[in-house]
Amino acid sequence: MTQTPEDATPPSAAEDPVVQAVAPGYAFEGAVLELGGLMLDAETLSDVRIRIPLAMVNRHGLVAGATGTGKTKTLQLLAEQLSAQGVPVFAADIKGDLSGLATPGETGEKVTSRAASVGQQWQATGFPVEYYALGGEGTGIPLRVTMSAFGPTLLSKVLGLNDTQESSLGLVFHYADRAGLPLLDLADLRAVVGHLTSDEGKADLKDLGGLSSSTAGVILRELISFQDQGADAFFGEPEFESADLLQTGADGRGLISLVELPNLQDRPAVFSTFLMWLLADLFHDLPEVGDIDKPKLVFFFDEAHLLFADASKDFLQQVAQTVRLIRSKGVGVFFVTQSPTDVPDEVLAQLGSRVQHQLRAHTPNDAKALKATVNTYPTSAYDDLGGVITSLGIGEAVVTVMNERGAPTPVAWTRLRAPESLMGPSDPATMQAAVEASPRHATYSEAVDRESAREKLAARLEEGARKREAEQQAAEAAKAEKQAGRSRPDAPARTSRRAPQQEEGGLVRDVVQSGAFKDFMRTAAREIARGMFKTGRR
Repeated sequence: MTQTPEDATPPSAAEDPVVQAVAPGYAFEGAVLELGGLMLDAETLSDVRIRIPLAMVNRHGLVAGATGTGKTKTLQLLAEQLSAQGVPVFAADIKGDLSGLATPGETGEKVTSRAASVGQQWQATGFPVEYYALGGEGTGIPLRVTMSAFGPTLLSKVLGLNDTQESSLGLVFHYADRAGLPLLDLADLRAVVGHLTSDEGKADLKDLGGLSSSTAGVILRELISFQDQGADAFFGEPEFESADLLQTGADGRGLISLVELPNLQDRPAVFSTFLMWLLADLFHDLPEVGDIDKPKLVFFFDEAHLLFADASKDFLQQVAQTVRLIRSKGVGVFFVTQSPTDVPDEVLAQLGSRVQHQLRAHTPNDAKALKATVNTYPTSAYDDLGGVITSLGIGEAVVTVMNERGAPTPVAWTRLRAPESLMGPSDPATMQAAVEASPRHATYSEAVDRESAREKLAARLEEGARKREAEQQAAEAAKAEKQAGRSRPDAPARTSRRAPQQEEGGLVRDVVQSGAFKDFMRTAAREIARGMFKTGRR
């Protein structure tokens, strides 16, 4: 490959052993994402450019580092370049800072100095951004999925159910399908499980065979806890079409879809639920494409440790399998977290690109995590890679990626480029205007509450109560008629049965159709339903 003047390394630096070891590994021929320049030490910057081949981005990646070391800016830098090359991007915006992608950046001495040092032609630029909201909070188009579409398998993983409980939850979904009870939201599923554990549903529960009342009770308690985390705002209609993430603008740039997740630390299950469903839905719907010149979509998941914290073994296996298989659909997944040890080994092994910001080693646990991190890297030209990682400045990272042959590149101490969009939140009013102007706002903004399992079971309870009351009234009327007949001395020994039946039917009909009886039944049914279907919110 012929080098341009920008790529050329000064003769004084060309003989440096780090340059000789690293530079050939980043001389790619195809389209690339520019990360920054190779540093020889804390003060010396070479002209070697550190890049990621665009075709290798769907081999997944990791952006890691301690708080305040520049992870979010790295994510922003990658999202900008992907969008500029026509690749749609999805990112979870934990702190709201990524909303600045839509706004041109602000120039300043620090920005211009950094850009010049790495050979970057910096220009303030805004990018096409779509804002979404998860869990009923934040600025954006609401994201929802029906409980039926989500299914029992993924829900079991999120709830942390064991194998027996997972199988039992599958029976609940099967029962709902067979009984014509649509499961659209979390309240519907709670209603069905509550019905099966009630006196009215004992017969149905017995017919299911493998579902015990105690297991059903465990599932119901887990659903209530899940609902307490705000998950009820995620399930429902209209259901989000994951294909809407694969959008490009009129200018050919990829659409950046940002999902705001305020107070995520209090509701990690909502995040993991959304991740698993969205990836599984994309994998189900997208065709196999194999190796392509650029990804069809790239995911960035900030605060990835919340995804894996306290997750069951089955849940982690599901994540690993999804990450491994979705590459063939042209989707790349980048996890963003504080330490590589936050990501399970079976997932970490599949991440081809690594951008490691500074780690701190102030405690024995920190030192152990640092050692584990160093051991995950290929052989480097640095004598003490651990020392390099702990001495990295803000906006610097240790990088290794997959080259165009799929082999890991040499480890490179890199000064990263400066994002060209705003490094901070966009104006809230501008964001709200963008949400309302989106063509997807009309599709997803208003929740739809059509008749589903909850309403059908409530109607069934009301009908059952009405029948029982009618039967009781009929029995009492018959008893009263019989007693009246016995009290008449001149009553004939034998009478026709037809007249009492007609009179009995008329009496029952009058009672059932009376306004007082209807009011009584509505009140009774509401009380029964309220006890079964009330939400679990405190």
